[in-house]
Amino acid sequence: MKKLLKPPVIALALSSVSALACEKPQVTGYTSVDCLKDGLAKVKQNGKWGFIDKTGKVVIPIQYDNAWSFSDGLATVKQNGKWGFIDKTGKVVIPIQYDWALGFSDGLAEVRQNNKYGFVDKTGKVVIPIQYDNAWSFSDGLAEVRQNNKYGFVDKTGKVVIPIQYDNAWSFSDGLAEVRQNNKWGFIDKTGKVIIPIQYDDVESFSEGLAKVKQNGKWGLIDKAGKVVIPVQYDNAWVFIDGKAKVQLNGEEFYIDETGKRLN
Repeated sequence: MKKLLKPPVIALALSSVSALACEKPQVTGYTSVDCLKDGLAKVKQNGKWGFIDKTGKVVIPIQYDNAWSFSDGLATVKQNGKWGFIDKTGKVVIPIQYDWALGFSDGLAEVRQNNKYGFVDKTGKVVIPIQYDNAWSFSDGLAEVRQNNKYGFVDKTGKVVIPIQYDNAWSFSDGLAEVRQNNKWGFIDKTGKVIIPIQYDDVESFSEGLAKVKQNGKWGLIDKAGKVVIPVQYDNAWVFIDGKAKVQLNGEEFYIDETGKRLN
């Protein structure tokens, strides 16, 4: 179900790598060995972090208090309570001066300083001013930001393209973003136009062209035009996967197809 408050930015999935795609150097003597990323693997020894190559050779000294795996050729590292960025030779290319930082994505990295968030490019230039109360990674070319408990979106130049006016919002997916205003949810496009009226008690992201919506305690599904495809009549509903969705009605769970027809 929809969270009422946007979760804080944390680094849960920063360097997550699919277990199926994970290749680790075959080494011993470390308390932690991460997957190879951009040819280097993060390792931990005696409470410090560094990087080794595929053969196990130490390429970047094991001297950092924390570190994230390489992304876009740079890695985020922590030293003496501050964060910065190094290249694959270990050279500090963005000073270790930030209170917190995320890895690079699409050429920009999120940083925090004095409890404010912004974005820097790979030269260390502040592209999006460090002035927001919170910020989220770019998705579909836009990043969600929060200021004075309101949410909006900026582009990669830092321009506010969707006014910071919503009570809550979620990042763009398939060209649409969920927004909340006056305790109701709807969807906007990347120009800020309301595509699906802000009238629902709860909504979920689109999957296979349909999104869950809740109204008066009941769930249904709508398409990207806002048309109700599956009547808002179920006690619960799940997103479509491979053309079918599970629903719950009067304590009974069963599957329906994309026309709403019961399958079992």
